[in-house]
Amino acid sequence: MGAFVVRRLLHALVVLWLVSTLVFAFLHLSPVPVEHVIGGPRATPDTLARIRSDLGLDRPLAVQYGDFMLRLLRGDLGESYVTGVPVARLIAERAPTTLWLVLGASVLWLVGGVTAGVLGAARPGGVWDRLTTVFVLAGMSAPPFVLALVLLQAFAGGLGIFEAGPPLQEHFWRRMILPWCALALLMAAAYARLTRGAMLDALAEDYVRTARAKGVPERRVLRRHGLRAALPPVVAQFGVDVGALIGSTVVTEKVFGLQGVGQLVQQSIASGDAPVVIGVTLLVTACVIVTGLAADVAHSALDPRIRMP
Repeated sequence: MGAFVVRRLLHALVVLWLVSTLVFAFLHLSPVPVEHVIGGPRATPDTLARIRSDLGLDRPLAVQYGDFMLRLLRGDLGESYVTGVPVARLIAERAPTTLWLVLGASVLWLVGGVTAGVLGAARPGGVWDRLTTVFVLAGMSAPPFVLALVLLQAFAGGLGIFEAGPPLQEHFWRRMILPWCALALLMAAAYARLTRGAMLDALAEDYVRTARAKGVPERRVLRRHGLRAALPPVVAQFGVDVGALIGSTVVTEKVFGLQGVGQLVQQSIASGDAPVVIGVTLLVTACVIVTGLAADVAHSALDPRIRMP
């Protein structure tokens, strides 16, 4: 186990280096030069030259790349071209909202999706199985922004049960429940299908038929044989999805007015603020790596047949 974790950490460092190199290349291949982003459309040639000199963009590319990597090793993501604020501070201000959004949604979709999958697999072809199939088809087909707008209009605009807008301390739950549901309903459909399929495969095994022939209660068969076999692939997928979702919450944050990392990326791309985009890209990459490693370890713990290489 220890050797596996060390190897994965070394692989993670290589991936982070490759991603850092790619975003550095994209920064210098951008069709809009950095000095034009900072100086604006009315900047004079002297102003543009001074900006390039201040940022060190007039130095050889290899020197710029070396300085860029050294700053990353120190945890320095640079400063925003637009506001001049350190990128790390901008991300730190927005990250809690996105993390709460992903955390709440992930709990809902994991519990809801696994429950729906278990109910569907318990009686194939029954009422719950048909309802699960409809739920999966609807969830996999609905565009994220459509589902978010429907929930917002129905529960915040029409019924007035929940509120929309940035979460406040006194209205945190009322303002976060709809964004959580919007993300969770989409993801829960995939987990319901994954759980149902894995359970049906497990319940068709000979040892399950033997357990039923011995008179083992059906609830125990479902829990000990069906659900136990379904959990490892669900956990493995869960680790990947949670990490990736941190960087893909733009639509949900936009619809519900949440000032999170997704909104920060959207605004930075629109304004050409490359350091912020680079910082968020590296953050999302690190999150995917960490959650993927955690999922691999949990997968091995849940399924004793799997051994870490």
